Amino acid sequence: MLENVSLFSNIPLERLAQLQESCQLRKIPKNTILFMEGDQSGQLYIIESGLISVYTDGSDGKQLILNYLGPGDYFGELSLIDNKPRSASVMTIKDSQIYSVSRDAFNTFLKNNPDLYPVLMSELVEKIRHLTENVKDMALLDVYGRVAHTLERLSDESDTISLPKLTHQEIANMVGASREMVSRIMKELVVGGYIELGRNQITIKKTFPKGW
Repeated sequence: MLENVSLFSNIPLERLAQLQESCQLRKIPKNTILFMEGDQSGQLYIIESGLISVYTDGSDGKQLILNYLGPGDYFGELSLIDNKPRSASVMTIKDSQIYSVSRDAFNTFLKNNPDLYPVLMSELVEKIRHLTENVKDMALLDVYGRVAHTLERLSDESDTISLPKLTHQEIANMVGASREMVSRIMKELVVGGYIELGRNQITIKKTFPKGW
């Protein structure tokens, strides 16, 4: 299982077996909050199946969805390493099966395999670089650009976004815009033949224009 997770993909299977023995599998119903921003928790989570959302609440009460994560994705690595409070909240969107690795088990694994530090750090740095690029793009783009960027980021290899009940309000929460503005952009993308709306999915039909 762990070999399919990017964080551990470059580690030999015989080494991973040591860590996998300490993993605990939990079956978690949809709409369950795993932890809240500011919570003290020291576990790494790996999604076996299902879907979760990562979000934060602003001082004005508005919710900003930071990301959706599915099978093979991991989260919770920051608090696992620095032992600081959670930087965001996490909730299941679908019934999910999630493995957890405790901080003690992870640290024991590293102590027994000190040569793997550079391998793990390289993956974490790459993830941070990717997040930095996303933040930069979102900061510099207009609302249309942020919507297009978000749709592209959420799509899979077949250019399909399969998220249950991905509403215009949820997209607005992800791009920091009003629902009305997002609805207008989505309607124009449909009329222009750039996207096709189906039941619980959005399909990107052709490359989005650079500007709108």
